[in-house]
Amino acid sequence: MAPAPTRGSFRFDKYMAVMVALRESAYPITEHAPPPMPQRWLEAVHCPDYVEQVFSAEVPREKERRIGFPVTPHIAQRVAHTNGGTWLAAQLAKRHGYAANSAAGSHHALHDTGAGYCVFNDLAVCANRLITEGDASRVLIVDLDVHQGDGTASLTAGRDDIFTLSIHAEKNFPVRKARSSLDVPLADGTDDDGYLEALERHLPEVFDLFSPDLVLYQAGVDGHADDRLGRLALTDEGLDRRDAFLIAEARKRGLPVASALGGGYGQDPREVADRHARSMIACAKANAQETAPVNPASTCYPVSIGRA
Repeated sequence: MAPAPTRGSFRFDKYMAVMVALRESAYPITEHAPPPMPQRWLEAVHCPDYVEQVFSAEVPREKERRIGFPVTPHIAQRVAHTNGGTWLAAQLAKRHGYAANSAAGSHHALHDTGAGYCVFNDLAVCANRLITEGDASRVLIVDLDVHQGDGTASLTAGRDDIFTLSIHAEKNFPVRKARSSLDVPLADGTDDDGYLEALERHLPEVFDLFSPDLVLYQAGVDGHADDRLGRLALTDEGLDRRDAFLIAEARKRGLPVASALGGGYGQDPREVADRHARSMIACAKANAQETAPVNPASTCYPVSIGRA
């Protein structure tokens, strides 16, 4: 586990708390430790000079300020593994229908810098690798974090084989939004019903028009009413409905879904971790309802673990 940085306010202890919450939930999961994402696959999406700055722990101070914490050698190894975790989750999802990376969801990272607590953009990196290696031909990235996925949108702009859908709080970070394939901005205080109405209106249409063969899901829980950095008003039950709807819509079309952790912020890391764990379990339960297990004796659904 990477030590918490001496500067910055990001709570790295959230990630271990997520695994504790999952293990204490009694829901059957299978844990997988991913290999690091090879540097050449990071360089296929990010500027090679920036990738080298990260791995040599020589990221300029102005970029560290934009990221929100110092990039130490421990952080460099961590983000290599969390990017590998999203890739592994995608591979497992193709076999099981759904798999989750218990870290990552770094949707603010841009071509030559990180931003907003994100170093490398695992969603864009994973989508690019899936397509380049022939594991998918069309990838849909569904970003339901409260913040717009500006980095993912920028890194995949102009591609007709990657579609980005971002449903986010209109007045939240980032101030300058990028252009996703489809952006759905929501007003401050949007509640469960308002959120689900927007999701139910747009997601099936995107599935039908784009016809993806794999879904990467940014499953942020920072739309919760109690989140420190959110501006929406979702409840635990609203997040459950969100996750169940997305999985059901994907699985009834035969599409695998790999999720990444995304945002969730608060003073108590265990409270936030419980929301993340609950989201992953909600997805796994929805997948179980839509998928007949290959082995009836096995009802475990994998959780791909990035180093926290």
